Amino acid sequence: MTAMKIAVIGACGQLGRDICQAFSQKGDEVIKLDLLEEEPYKIDIADGPLIQETLDRFAPLDLVVNTAAFHNVEACESDPVKAFQVNAIGSLHLARAVNRIGAPILHISTDYVFDGKKGEPYLESDRPVPLSVYGNTKLAGEHFIEANADKYFILRVSGIYGKNPCLAKKGGLNFIDLMLKLAKERDEVRVVDDEVLTPTFTEDIAGQIVHLAHDKPAFGLYHATAEGACSWYEFARAIFSLAGCPVTLNKARPGEFAAKVKRPKYSVLENKCLKDQGLNIMPPWQDGLRRYLRSKYPDFPR
Repeated sequence: MTAMKIAVIGACGQLGRDICQAFSQKGDEVIKLDLLEEEPYKIDIADGPLIQETLDRFAPLDLVVNTAAFHNVEACESDPVKAFQVNAIGSLHLARAVNRIGAPILHISTDYVFDGKKGEPYLESDRPVPLSVYGNTKLAGEHFIEANADKYFILRVSGIYGKNPCLAKKGGLNFIDLMLKLAKERDEVRVVDDEVLTPTFTEDIAGQIVHLAHDKPAFGLYHATAEGACSWYEFARAIFSLAGCPVTLNKARPGEFAAKVKRPKYSVLENKCLKDQGLNIMPPWQDGLRRYLRSKYPDFPR
């Protein structure tokens, strides 16, 4: 199989690092681009001229993967202008830049484009109705990609976690690490049971992206999450069970952990378009959790 030349924007992020590693392991050449100073190639997707200059520098490219976003949901609500500049206008800049160099773009979006009222897994054809600034700006970004990029994939993901730090969260702890930390500090942990999603390991998303890039399916919108669904409470129960934690887990009382921003109560995505083309390689969420625990914690039972 011919090696590809890939640019990954947001290469320092939780998902971006796994994508870079997955392409490198495939034998592809990876150009790492990120806002962080320590990366050799700094890029800001809100800066249109910088995006164009940077992508021109590395052209030709077989694919540009964009994981960069302003995805702190509370911060987006507080600063909608910045959220729109990054998540929406940044996508417009990227769409124009990739067209100029003739490269396709693979853009990461979110389950938060839905309002959660459907009550069954969302298909790519379902109408998005975001509840938050974050969801609205990510949906706007999708529209800018669709309207301006000649060749694009949009991948919506849900409940992602990975071995790399989550830069949008204070302390860099994902939900699994937080639960294990609380289990060591407390006798009881309380978790909400009224939000249903599909927790998805970033390594699995990265593997799916590499599979898409090399298989070259039809361009368009795809859902790419692990199979199955659970509430945050059920996810925590699985974490404690697999890790052998003796902590007592209880469901949070209604309103006990009131969210500052509206979130969909049900945001499970169905990978219909991947399945229709025989390209879905996403495993059940339980498998991803086991592999995460084994890779992150040496003492995890094998």
